[in-house]
Amino acid sequence: MRKMTVVIVGLFILVLAGCGYTTRASNVPFKTIYIDKFTNNIIFTAESKRNVYLPLLEVDVRDAIIDRFQFDGNVRISKPDLAEAILKGELSGYDRDGLRYDDNDDVEEYRVRISVKLELINPSTDAVIWRESGFSGEATYFLSGPNASSEESAVDDAIKDLSRRIVERTIESW
Repeated sequence: MRKMTVVIVGLFILVLAGCGYTTRASNVPFKTIYIDKFTNNIIFTAESKRNVYLPLLEVDVRDAIIDRFQFDGNVRISKPDLAEAILKGELSGYDRDGLRYDDNDDVEEYRVRISVKLELINPSTDAVIWRESGFSGEATYFLSGPNASSEESAVDDAIKDLSRRIVERTIESW
């Protein structure tokens, strides 16, 4: 009985001590970042796949990126004059494509994709740390059925996907 108690106490101590694993990226060369205001360069015309302007989409994308950096915790959001890195971006595309069709060739499921151009800059040297010209986030939505949702909710999900990918690109590239 005494051996069993010692084994249980030992296992308990090991569990409490943990294994030293952390989700923090220790080799990121900067600790603070400023997320510059994004510009919206998406062309909304009758010929495009989306002819309705999405108001303040660039603000929603920037806010989601800031939220995601704060959630991640590896890099702190900073003012521009105190930041060790600056992320600049512009919205470059919005696509809505049919994915699934019914027997009458009516769309049942759409994919929404938001594309951006990004630059991560070292403000002390004005050197570009990395540049991405076709970075995107996407989500799908159904028009009917038990999984039906709106295009607006899919846009929100695409923004969340985009912000997650941007933070991962920024943190995990080191």
